[in-house]
Amino acid sequence: MKNGEKPTRDLRERTFRFARQVIKLFVSLDRGVLAQTPRRQMLRSGTSAGANYREADQARSKAECIAKIGDCLNEADETSYWLDLMSAENIGSPNELALALDPAGQMVAILTTIKRHAEGKE
Repeated sequence: MKNGEKPTRDLRERTFRFARQVIKLFVSLDRGVLAQTPRRQMLRSGTSAGANYREADQARSKAECIAKIGDCLNEADETSYWLDLMSAENIGSPNELALALDPAGQMVAILTTIKRHAEGKE
């Protein structure tokens, strides 16, 4: 983002696809007591990342956009945390969790770069 540029539309679609992937994973996960909190939190943060990105895309100012990108980054990173935790505790299929972990990590990296660039730190 330079001089008030808006985030790219490509990432808007990518976050949407990721939210759909998180929803599918949520539905497939065990509903036992141990899995309840991680799967709900993963669903909340994994779908919230895309919603916050849409808000960043519609921001009225550069400062508002940077704040929303920060929110999106936090949600993507939180999603990675819950996926890591579920993987460590054997909650869900390792293959399905790995399929979600990779794009979550990519989103964290992309959003970190966008935020740093927008703040003039790169």
